Amino acid sequence: MNPIRTAACITGKKFLLLAVIFTVTATTLPAPEINHLAAFADPARIWGNGIEKVIEEAYRACFRTRIIGGRVMNIRMPFALNNDRDILVETKLEFVGGGKSGPLELWPVIEAALDTEDFRQYVQTLGSGREQVIVFDMENRSWHSSRDRSDIARIKAGSYQGLPHRPHFFVTGNGITEADIYNYLFCINLAGMDCSGFVWYILSHIARQDGLDLGNALRLVIGAPRGADPATYVGTSFFNSRNRYIDDVNDRIGNLRPADVILFRGINGQIAHAAIIQSVNFEKGIIRYFQSTSVAPLDERGVHESFVHFDPAKPDTSLRDPGINWMQKREASFPGEELSPFSDDGEYYRSGGRVVRFNILTPVIDRMNNRKGSRE
Repeated sequence: MNPIRTAACITGKKFLLLAVIFTVTATTLPAPEINHLAAFADPARIWGNGIEKVIEEAYRACFRTRIIGGRVMNIRMPFALNNDRDILVETKLEFVGGGKSGPLELWPVIEAALDTEDFRQYVQTLGSGREQVIVFDMENRSWHSSRDRSDIARIKAGSYQGLPHRPHFFVTGNGITEADIYNYLFCINLAGMDCSGFVWYILSHIARQDGLDLGNALRLVIGAPRGADPATYVGTSFFNSRNRYIDDVNDRIGNLRPADVILFRGINGQIAHAAIIQSVNFEKGIIRYFQSTSVAPLDERGVHESFVHFDPAKPDTSLRDPGINWMQKREASFPGEELSPFSDDGEYYRSGGRVVRFNILTPVIDRMNNRKGSRE
């Protein structure tokens, strides 16, 4: 079955069915019902008109809903990091936009890939009813299927034969899954967002709501030459830099606010990852944050939401406190590859993480939160 594009752009399990219903029925329902569904999908219903809503809107733009292989698929923006897997090849594996482009630029590229004959063959192969091993070749942007019994037996036994630029993936033949789509987009399409590119996109989206071009405002401190896109010069080192536009935030939970950036330090002592807080619920004890990474459970790789649970009665607790429950697990990008040295985001953060705030956005966020209907 050919992939059929839908118009929905929504995320989260509770929004997926709504997105499909709205897309499929939009041409048959009367206008009042269509308007009702659109209003129900509006993030303002949950988040008011403040900063949480603005961040949620940007996050939802990183998803598309399509019908692929006869199944409803919620496709997330893949992770992308230039030259992350080219250690054994001469060709540099550079992603579209270097991992710094936003959804507006990336979705046409991704949608085009999903409409190719090659992807149709991929869908058909994964629905063949036979167990097999899919072998990707990122250097040549190709893939092939192996039904060799020894290949299948080895990967089932945990003897992974893949290489960084040649990931292997076992499939049952029972049809394509969202994880299979991610594998194809990551290995063949080379289009997505890295962690700092994603966080910068969210911050830039916030600024645009108030007429501020964040890239131009910070061009000098970013170090972007005139005429160049500042986004391409933003990495985790920039978020960790000491400049007058970035404030350190005491990571006591009571100090945290939406749009604060969480930085994670790797085992080499360097800041290696960035995420952004979407909301802090002091009544229920939940921090919701967004990130883009491939080091996550299979169905969450790419842009996804994560949660921290804390005791609402103890807002003075630090994010480093071992009693804080970080729900996000860290797993290998492909089953069989080397695991992360950290089992979850909590262990990762406690290795030397910090929180920063872009003070240039403080007045922008204050104005958003002062709008009628915003949530505290």
